Amino acid sequence: MKLKRILLVEDNANDAELTLEALSEHNLANEVDRVTDGAEALDYLFQRGAYAAREDGNLAVILLDLKLPKVDGLEVLRIIKSDDKLKYLPVVVLTSSREESDLVESYRLGVNAYVVKPVNFSEFINAVREVGAFWAIVNEPPPTGKGAAQ
Repeated sequence: MKLKRILLVEDNANDAELTLEALSEHNLANEVDRVTDGAEALDYLFQRGAYAAREDGNLAVILLDLKLPKVDGLEVLRIIKSDDKLKYLPVVVLTSSREESDLVESYRLGVNAYVVKPVNFSEFINAVREVGAFWAIVNEPPPTGKGAAQ
């Protein structure tokens, strides 16, 4: 069985490195594509620009930071959840934002989970490991063609 990919949308290099380290404990780190801003995330998802040749239907989950350059995470989430091809793709907000308005708006827009990045290193590693394992290994996505993730 070929593992589906994880899209990590994270502009902070340290947080991205920690996330990849945590995912590597389930051998998922080599299945992660990372983009560093919201505009690049949308290009990836809609297979345009540098991502025009990206393979269809191979995403398990998007790990989405909210505080992003160019296009913020809430706008990326809104676009994903309003698109017929992408709306069933699981999105987990992985953010340092503890702002209630971000939490409420994320759920209003249809986020699947909202994880606040713990400040403590080991807590951060554990949180990402659990999120990655659940969405990439345990979760059963909709069948291809029935709202399948692009």
